[in-house]
Amino acid sequence: MPAIDNVICANNLSLTFESDQGPIHALSGVDLEIGKGEFVSFIGPSGCGKTTFLRVIADLEQPTGGAISVNGMTPEEARKLRAYGYVFQAPALYPWRTVEKNIALPLEIMDFPKEERRVRIEKLLDLVDLSGFGRKYPWQLSGGMQQRASIARALAFDADLLLMDEPFGALDEIVRDHLNEQLLKLWERTNKTICFVTHSIPEAVYLSTRIVVMSPRPGRVTDIIESTLPKERPLDIRDTPEFLEIAHRVREGLKAGHSYE
Repeated sequence: MPAIDNVICANNLSLTFESDQGPIHALSGVDLEIGKGEFVSFIGPSGCGKTTFLRVIADLEQPTGGAISVNGMTPEEARKLRAYGYVFQAPALYPWRTVEKNIALPLEIMDFPKEERRVRIEKLLDLVDLSGFGRKYPWQLSGGMQQRASIARALAFDADLLLMDEPFGALDEIVRDHLNEQLLKLWERTNKTICFVTHSIPEAVYLSTRIVVMSPRPGRVTDIIESTLPKERPLDIRDTPEFLEIAHRVREGLKAGHSYE
């Protein structure tokens, strides 16, 4: 198969749910391309289709119009080839399994040899700064540590695409800042393509190479903002005029999106 420059290609993508109250138009006319190695954040009001779009990529929801491809394949084909890792809003770790056994779960399902599982888990624990915590249970960890374990599990089989659905939304600001820094370092070390859902303007601007601004339902792309920030981003970059200018454009894009209501 030839090299695929665009990991995600959506063309006029729409999705309508049927309900007792009538049709719910979750996505409408979404056109978007995401290139290999990009960090793309999706931001918009609650119910605008951010998570739905991620779930379409993951083949957890099926579009009712338009087309989408993942690495040149249908989402179903990509799912069967385990082309992505998925990090949910809550860590969703099994409380009866240790951290290392939670991380090992997809490797067990995929029948990786025991020694290879051990080596991968050791490297992943180091990658997410959890070395020494592998034999702890989820309930023995803080919320931030649990979410890092969830990220390690999503990375276990080394998929090139990482889908992250507001993974830090429930954490306090100090922990969230720390995990934002760690996520940027992880992205730099692994060169994954990351699709990241958030409600936080500072988080979207700090993390992303591009920010996709979405309107209220039906979810449409109202703006795509290219980041001009350097790849190296200390937290205090958020006080710079360049950062504030990008954040202002995101905020204006969110306001403009409400004109669809």
